[in-house]
Amino acid sequence: MNFDLCVKLFLVLALASPGYAKCPKERQLCSQSGEYKHCEEDDERYPAGTKKTNLIYCDSMLCEPEGFEHDYITRNHDQTPHQNKWKRAKIGERATLHDVCVLRNGMPVTRECKLKDYRAEWEPTDQWDPVVCLRRFREQTISEELNTLHDEVLEGRRRTNDTQGRREMTGLMRTIFRQRDRSLLPVDVHMTGQMFGTLMQQDKDAAVSVDLVSVCKEIMSCDSQVLRLSAQLNATNTLLNQFENYMDALPQQLVPKEQCGKVVVKPMSDEAETATTGVETYNLSDIGIQALITGNISVFFANPECDFITGIAIFSASAENRRASPSGFWYRFLRFSEDLDKIKRESDLETAAFLPESLWKDVKGKGVTYLIFKIYAHDALFVETSLQRSRRPRSKVISISIPGLENNILPQPLPFLLRNENLRDPDANASTLGSGCGFWNYQTWSNEGVTTSSSSNLLKDPIIECHTDHLTQFAFLVGGSYRTNDLGEEDLKIPINEKVLDIISIVGCSLSLLGILGIFLTAAIFKSWRSQASTKVLLHLCLAMCLQMVLFVFLNTDDISEKLVTNGETVFCVALGAALQYSILVLFSWMLIIAFLQFQRYVTVIRIESPPRYTLKAAILAWALPLVPTLLVAFIDPDSYIPTAAQLSTDTGICYPSGYGLIFGVFLPVTIITVCNLVIFVYVFYSISHSLSQSIHKSEKKMVIKQIRLSIMLFFLLGLTWIFGVFASMQAGVAFSYLFCITATMQGFVMFIYFVLLDSASRRLWVGLICPPKNEMDVQKRTAELQSMATSSTNNNQ
Repeated sequence: MNFDLCVKLFLVLALASPGYAKCPKERQLCSQSGEYKHCEEDDERYPAGTKKTNLIYCDSMLCEPEGFEHDYITRNHDQTPHQNKWKRAKIGERATLHDVCVLRNGMPVTRECKLKDYRAEWEPTDQWDPVVCLRRFREQTISEELNTLHDEVLEGRRRTNDTQGRREMTGLMRTIFRQRDRSLLPVDVHMTGQMFGTLMQQDKDAAVSVDLVSVCKEIMSCDSQVLRLSAQLNATNTLLNQFENYMDALPQQLVPKEQCGKVVVKPMSDEAETATTGVETYNLSDIGIQALITGNISVFFANPECDFITGIAIFSASAENRRASPSGFWYRFLRFSEDLDKIKRESDLETAAFLPESLWKDVKGKGVTYLIFKIYAHDALFVETSLQRSRRPRSKVISISIPGLENNILPQPLPFLLRNENLRDPDANASTLGSGCGFWNYQTWSNEGVTTSSSSNLLKDPIIECHTDHLTQFAFLVGGSYRTNDLGEEDLKIPINEKVLDIISIVGCSLSLLGILGIFLTAAIFKSWRSQASTKVLLHLCLAMCLQMVLFVFLNTDDISEKLVTNGETVFCVALGAALQYSILVLFSWMLIIAFLQFQRYVTVIRIESPPRYTLKAAILAWALPLVPTLLVAFIDPDSYIPTAAQLSTDTGICYPSGYGLIFGVFLPVTIITVCNLVIFVYVFYSISHSLSQSIHKSEKKMVIKQIRLSIMLFFLLGLTWIFGVFASMQAGVAFSYLFCITATMQGFVMFIYFVLLDSASRRLWVGLICPPKNEMDVQKRTAELQSMATSSTNNNQ
């Protein structure tokens, strides 16, 4: 019977022992690792503090999935409720939601699984503010794919308890991370650390080492803000710790003593493999070395029993006896007989570390067999959460591990060398005070137990010599005062298409304002043009449109609204919201009046004589009637204008009616007018089409074709572009959001093109002003487009 079988049999017998079998399931207590300890009734055999700090009921080891309701931000700042659920989590973990739920800064919405009364229990959420998050973004991200993989691992749909399952899982993770043109978010770093933790609970497998190095390489290449935000969840430390521990468990598989001196069939990965994984692999197990190399992170496994290699040196240029890496650096292996001063004098040295012979013999006598060196090209994964720092790394980071060494305490100092990057790229804030060698304690950089060789000015030494009496990750630190900007709630990611739609809206509104300015300028200069009744109606429409756009683009923004609410100036917020509501209703009132004029012109067979002062009466109606719903909402429900805390927290709130105020004060009148305008447009278009089919003379057909062109203009003039907005609000598709933003915001610019640029009479007026003709022009001539707004040939009498 072999040893493994004996161990398994022993565990079975132990769990089947009378004490375990007689203990009711609800009384069984385990350690947090899941190992059965004792029955609750047997407390007298254990110290009082043991149960409280280390034990938990065996049937309550995990926080189980639980439902959670929140809102998603969808297209164009809309919000929609969603029923989600928390993923299963261990005590101390911060779980994410089953469906991707990410804040605007890329951070996941998380919930901690805590230990309470010897059971796993979710932290309460009853005091939380309403959660509003994103599911999709403008940029292409890996979050949904990574979240799906995470779910499959947690729910057991993807195996991690055998080599094949682990290879498939890490291979898919590596493929996800290596997709080009994909952005990384803090949520991705958080989930990756949790999946690394899942692997740590299984048998360690050298077959997945390349994939893990590849994933860490990609994470180290992502934006520094992403990693700084990830550090707020301790995600970077979790990832780093899990990676280090996993690598430290592999040397027995990669550089076993049995391989020493044996011929290696495949000493390095081929180009295709390297291109797929992004990792160069070197199998030099005949001399006791295996290497996984990338431009960001490299791992060297060493078995000194094979060829007395106890260290590694990295260089930035080639020289004799140096091995080249396609990742852009050179390296050579160091034996325990090397001279530290000679290594220090070698040209282009970046970093080096080795165990001298005496130190190697000491640790070997303590049962040590293997060494692992990890070289980090920069400090991306070593993120301090403090905003104020007194030192910062200015070298590569070298990690030294000796599996089996008790407490990682060395019997004598271990030397290592680091290049001072402050010479290449001087730091204006750098100070000799506080500079020197240091190590990462998973909170900050410290120099406890690490000494730096004496020097008159460390900042000017090209190579820094260090010695340490313990093992971890090391770097050369430059002293100074360094402040990290507080990211706070800074947006890293925004909802899908939102930024593009915002840009389109701003550009469209700006063009419309310029177009309206052109119309007003034409009216101000040319009295004969502005004296037409149709022009007067057009000017009223432009004024309403200008008021609405100025309020929307410049005055009633989310920033201004948030400031008003924060400062308690709710009266101003109500006034601003009411003004925006009023401007929209006035705009639609004028659209309805214009639609009625078009109906009279193109559909009514018998011409109706317009009443005296028709334009004045229409103006009184269009500017006064919208006051009714506006004042009703403002006096009956003024709070409806105040944006909610959830809207302000996601920059989606402005001072504008909501609830019943929005439904009855804006949506209902706008919908009624839009439906009326649509019906009139259909009638007008049918009338024009019918005339075209009955036209006989060529000249008449040309005129009707002009009227068809007019109908296109009417689509903008009557505000029918808002139909696209209705479909967009109904989540009918992102295409409607784009159509609405493009057409609705361009309304003023389109009117300028039709009534000024394309109108022959207006063009002649401008040409006559710029280049006065010899003969007086007929300024009374109007095109069909402008005449369409008149209801009879007696416009001048109105």
